[in-house]
Amino acid sequence: MKIFSILPWADWLALVCFFALWVGYAWFAKVLGQRRSSLLITTNRYRGYWMKQAAMRDPRMLDGLITQTLSNTPAFFSSTSILVIGGLFALLGTTDKATELMSEIPFAQATPLIVFEFKILVLVSIFVYAFFRFSWCMRQYTFVALVIGAMPPPSDFKSGKFDALEYADRAAAMVGAAAETFNDGLRAYYFSFAALAWFISPLAMVLGTGAVVAILYSREFHSEVLKVLRD
Repeated sequence: MKIFSILPWADWLALVCFFALWVGYAWFAKVLGQRRSSLLITTNRYRGYWMKQAAMRDPRMLDGLITQTLSNTPAFFSSTSILVIGGLFALLGTTDKATELMSEIPFAQATPLIVFEFKILVLVSIFVYAFFRFSWCMRQYTFVALVIGAMPPPSDFKSGKFDALEYADRAAAMVGAAAETFNDGLRAYYFSFAALAWFISPLAMVLGTGAVVAILYSREFHSEVLKVLRD
């Protein structure tokens, strides 16, 4: 309860605005992406193409290699999240020196020690969330490998013994779920930079969060990559 009385109202307002914009943008991107193809929705279409090709391909070593390559990226970010969390906890042991350093930065707001530690814990929670999303993404890619490995041979699909489209759709849904989970973790990294601006001032945090939302929107709905994939 002590932190509720020590943290100024401007900081609470900035924190609420930060999480509201994060959650709000995630909801907005998911809803708008259904009506106007986002980068995730567009790439999901290519994932569907991939799995239709995989269903008729024999052997499927290429698909296994692609799945392994895709799982390497969340594995990297998952390990990085652990390192960042460890570094932030180490920073908690030297908060007095860190506050002195921050006070020398121009436009930085003077921050009591307990408030500074609270801001670090908020950063820790962001990277903990990112770790769980990335680690779950890794597990999902193992499920994708299982689904690909369980696909019947192309001859069984051609004979009508199994439905190739059903298997392809199921595998594509798994890959799409893994990609969406990875996207959640990557957004956490983007918003962590906005949270860093909180150490300067609440206004800097709000402006940083708005900048992150604008960057994410431009990349997910107006990027050059999206235009190429749509064409």
